[in-house]
Amino acid sequence: MTEKKLVIDYLEYDSLEEMTPQDQELVKAADEARKGSYSPYSNFQVGAALRLENGLIIKGANQENAAYPSGLCAERTAMFAASANYPDVAFDTLAVSAADHGVQCELPASPCGNCRQVMAEYQKKYGKPLKIILAGQKRIRKFWKVDDVLPFIFDSLKV
Repeated sequence: MTEKKLVIDYLEYDSLEEMTPQDQELVKAADEARKGSYSPYSNFQVGAALRLENGLIIKGANQENAAYPSGLCAERTAMFAASANYPDVAFDTLAVSAADHGVQCELPASPCGNCRQVMAEYQKKYGKPLKIILAGQKRIRKFWKVDDVLPFIFDSLKV
């Protein structure tokens, strides 16, 4: 038996003002994207903003449905819209912001496993790290690649 240790590097900010102007813009876009949330069942609004390699920002918001499996998370709405409309433009950074009953969460909300796996797929597709920013009122976390939020990514092509 061999004991291993997993170490994840990330930045943690206390406020938006500590971030680069480019990252501030993306977090603000994720906050704005929450307005497009359709969440009458959970009242948990999530917005995502995806910056493409060409600088374009694509927004997404969670969409609920009375048949719960039929809804979709904000992160995937943004990524799928970007891929459908700009299939050859790599993803650079994805910011996520969540609110409960209209009030932004104090701490960052983490993407679900399905969203993390989709992030991993696009990171693999474009062959470059996809940075992730998770924003809350009191903490903002920036990760350098999807592997940092999804260790041991599922990849059926790896041996």
